[in-house]
Amino acid sequence: MGTDGNHSKNHEKTDKSPRDWCAEAVARLHAGRPEEALNAAREAAAGAARDERGEAAATGEWAHRLMSLAVERLGRDADALPPAREAVRLAPGSWPARVRLATALARLPGHADEAAGQAGLARAFAPEEPAPHALEGDLALLRGDHAHATTAYRTALATATAISTDPGPGPGPSSGERPGDAVRARVRVNLGLALLRWDRPRAHHDPAWPVDPRETGRARRALEVWSRQARLLAALATIGVAAAAQAADLALQAKLGGLVALALLAVLTVRQARRIRVWPLVPAMMGRDPWLGTEVVSAAVSVAAYAAWLGLTAAPGVPPWLDPVWAGLAAVAVLGWPAHAALRALAGTWRGHPVRALEQFAAVDGERTARRNAGVTLWILLGRTWSVLAPLACAAVAVEPRAALAAVAVPYPLLRCYRRARHGGEDGWLRAAVVLLVLAAAGCAAGALLEWSAQDRTAGAAWAWRVGMAALGLVAVAFAVRAGRAWWRGGPGPWRSSLLMCDLPAGDEPSVPLGLEARQALAYARNVVLSFADPLGPRTVGAAASIGPAGELRLVAEAGAGEAVEADPRVAVFAAGPSPRRRWVEVRGVAVAAPGLLRVTPKQVLTGEFPGRHQRG
Repeated sequence: MGTDGNHSKNHEKTDKSPRDWCAEAVARLHAGRPEEALNAAREAAAGAARDERGEAAATGEWAHRLMSLAVERLGRDADALPPAREAVRLAPGSWPARVRLATALARLPGHADEAAGQAGLARAFAPEEPAPHALEGDLALLRGDHAHATTAYRTALATATAISTDPGPGPGPSSGERPGDAVRARVRVNLGLALLRWDRPRAHHDPAWPVDPRETGRARRALEVWSRQARLLAALATIGVAAAAQAADLALQAKLGGLVALALLAVLTVRQARRIRVWPLVPAMMGRDPWLGTEVVSAAVSVAAYAAWLGLTAAPGVPPWLDPVWAGLAAVAVLGWPAHAALRALAGTWRGHPVRALEQFAAVDGERTARRNAGVTLWILLGRTWSVLAPLACAAVAVEPRAALAAVAVPYPLLRCYRRARHGGEDGWLRAAVVLLVLAAAGCAAGALLEWSAQDRTAGAAWAWRVGMAALGLVAVAFAVRAGRAWWRGGPGPWRSSLLMCDLPAGDEPSVPLGLEARQALAYARNVVLSFADPLGPRTVGAAASIGPAGELRLVAEAGAGEAVEADPRVAVFAAGPSPRRRWVEVRGVAVAAPGLLRVTPKQVLTGEFPGRHQRG
């Protein structure tokens, strides 16, 4: 039985064509089995290599793309690059091969510029396809170029919508999903991130740097840890020295303790500095990530303020006019950390266009990443609304109560967006915070109205103000509880770092081979005509055609065609066979100039037969 089983497996292998193996690899990739997909892609590549200049030879490029994708799914990013380059070598005019190569390069340090160049070639080869535009948007988003990313994503959406409206010839997907729907959903998610001006988790690292991101990540972590420890120690030392000197009458001991804290700060600085191995890149890292720079600078300012404050405290006979300076230095040392955290939270709340981003997330139905990003965006909108309502209520209490009448309109944009988001109700803490915010606005407005109508603060107005201010404080409590719960469980929290980007395009689209009829028509054609775009308009020239080792079409055309295809590589090749069959073939594809010839990678192959006497009615 074992012999029969092995014989049946071997028979199955010999019966499958390279294209069948590629289709099997794609199915296994979609099923989450990259190891099996890699084996199938290797079988396809081996079969295509054996069929040199045959119909299956064109499958080699597809097979190597799938090998690269399978290896990448296995977590071996560096090993995914060689098969991607081989796919481009076999079919230099294949836009999916360029997409696959750009995606593989984008995952490796120091290859960002080459990845952008490959993505640009893919767009030039197939501007009617959404994937190259989406890839350019992804690369721009990873670089932090949100304007370019937004433009590229909108172009990808337009092309994906055109594909869905006019899918072209051939049967559609059996699932009922229109072509371009999956790409459009992914693009909408990433477009929302671009509108939010989202920064990737490694914002400090430039993908073009020939440095392992883990090295810059360790440097960033060391800088962050030092800044937090330095600010915390400076604040605690300032409070401890002041309290000991004033309350317990231990001035000398307090000064000695302050000097010990200063020495401990020096030890912490040396310890974290030794963990940084990329000091020449630190200024550039802080330039790319401004918040990292401000965090380090604020820590340095806090340490300097503490040292100056300690010097004034220890100096005898300090004149009274230096007392405000002494108090100011203490305030800088103590309040540096909370002030920086509050400023960062406020800046993150007011950055980007969350309403427009939420429209993109809400338009994607059934996508987990879109639901997650929509929830985070609603929290951002909640924080933005709270940051407007809280100062308004405080100013109304302190200066003019009638100003709180405008509070009733403040939550309206948030409520409208909350209702528009289909999955906003999944977060109970968000729902409670929204209700509390509406209650706060209504309470403050009611207190202002009652106080205005009565020309004095009545008991009802006082209670309305209390309810409004208490609800405003409970909104902050709800956010803190939700954030603490997410931190404790290790889940996504109500902050920007929980936003997720969809994966880069895979590049697993099937290749377009020259069929048997097309190959025969090209082999026996009396006339071969090459059509391409010229600066003065469309142009046609005669050419000689042959089939290359990788199954692509090779042309020898007159001078000038090579320069023209460099500007616009999209071409069409027409050929007519001899009598009696009078077959014709049209190959629409991408031409890449090689020494002495043009290599044309097909994108669409059409064949037919000229009308003759036998077709007359």
